[in-house]
Amino acid sequence: MKIYFCGSIRGGREDAELYAYLIRELKKYGTVLTEHIGNDAVLKPEFEGSDQSIWQQDTAWLRESDIVIAECTRPSLGVGYELAYAESLGKPVHVLYRKPLETLSAMITGDSYFTIHTYEDASELPHILKSIFSKGKA
Repeated sequence: MKIYFCGSIRGGREDAELYAYLIRELKKYGTVLTEHIGNDAVLKPEFEGSDQSIWQQDTAWLRESDIVIAECTRPSLGVGYELAYAESLGKPVHVLYRKPLETLSAMITGDSYFTIHTYEDASELPHILKSIFSKGKA
């Protein structure tokens, strides 16, 4: 299973530790193509690359992926783009959202294509991921 994980990078790194935790949990179910999302160095110019190379790599990974898991608590234009791109490819998309921090965009909640999973604490995430991957929803 090839997993594309989305999380905010340029939109804010407040949840970087949470992303690293999620990536460790996701690796129990397959290969995480975007493991760098959990890396603190992801914003350094030598790590990032050019905008065009990032777009090329990320869209290639989206095409290659079997499933998309997105942590959408922190608003991010890039994550929104990735979700729409994944939908256009027909990829299963699961959105994780921590209540009550922010209000999730109506463009996500109003699109029945996305499966949204709310949680209050990171301790709930292993159970949510298990439900996604064990019930054939992936």
